[in-house]
Amino acid sequence: MKQQVVIISPALADANNGNWQTARRWQQLLQPRYQVRIASHWPDGPEAGADVAMLALHARKSAAAIAAWSRMRSEQTQSPALAVVLTGTDLYRDIHSDEAAQSSLHVAQCLVVLQELGAEALPPALRNKTRVIFQSTSARQTLPKTSRHLRALMVGHLRQEKSPQTLFNAAQLLAPNGTICIDHIGASLDVTLGEQAQTTAAQCLNYRWLGALTHAQTRRRIQQAHVLVHTSAMEGGAHVLMEAVRSGTPVLASRIAGNVGMLGADYLGYFDWDDAQQLVQLLRRCDNRGTDPLYSQLHMQCGARAPLFAQQAERAALLHLLDELQDNSKQPNNACKHPVSL
Repeated sequence: MKQQVVIISPALADANNGNWQTARRWQQLLQPRYQVRIASHWPDGPEAGADVAMLALHARKSAAAIAAWSRMRSEQTQSPALAVVLTGTDLYRDIHSDEAAQSSLHVAQCLVVLQELGAEALPPALRNKTRVIFQSTSARQTLPKTSRHLRALMVGHLRQEKSPQTLFNAAQLLAPNGTICIDHIGASLDVTLGEQAQTTAAQCLNYRWLGALTHAQTRRRIQQAHVLVHTSAMEGGAHVLMEAVRSGTPVLASRIAGNVGMLGADYLGYFDWDDAQQLVQLLRRCDNRGTDPLYSQLHMQCGARAPLFAQQAERAALLHLLDELQDNSKQPNNACKHPVSL
């Protein structure tokens, strides 16, 4: 009989956001070895008593389930092993100001970050129990790209953390340049930013705001684009970066820890998240790909990172984490030791 693992997700299927996508993917990756269910709270019924491990997504949003686990742990010896998975808003905002998020960090036996620099945002005393697990996505064939212009694509909902203003400003700086065209996919989650997107589209013929598209439509546009633009001011490990890399589409990304931890410190396609002029310079260099080597260099660098985001790598890392969690639960202090990058 398979052992039981519970994944605590602040969002379930009806939300269909990043937390749910991660929870569902991990359930599928672990299912061959474990019986895995996804829940928004814990204990969630009689089956909770048989759980051997809990993977809680988000230190603040899953704090109630984590606190319930801590209470059970103090009252009895038999309780699941616990790992808390930290997202971008966890790492770069909540754990620095929210008491519930901070408590989650300290009671967890292991902490999981989703890119190489994630542990640097944690207090030094907690880094010894931190593990890196890159998320994964399927590989896609690179589709033919138009030769009439450079097609740049940004994928991100219109909200402050994504810094879409940097893209709007870049479109203004490029207009009326007809050789660089920008498509922007994302729903308006901020009324003011939505109005700015509409204004930019009206003023700049080289910018199109496409609104929210399906995942299949978005991935196809990523495959067709020359470059993916990612302007975020805060990220824990953006899934769209993996989708671009695994589609053979180079990335121009803001120089923030969440992106550098995904693409590597030596990546050549970074710009400051609020500097549209730097982004424009990179776009123009990519547009001159016949004479400027940057575009081909970015293509090679992304290709070298692609294996990090393969599903078999993520599954191996998750299984390693669960093995370690259960082994360490038998030790007196119940904490993971000897940090490793998985």
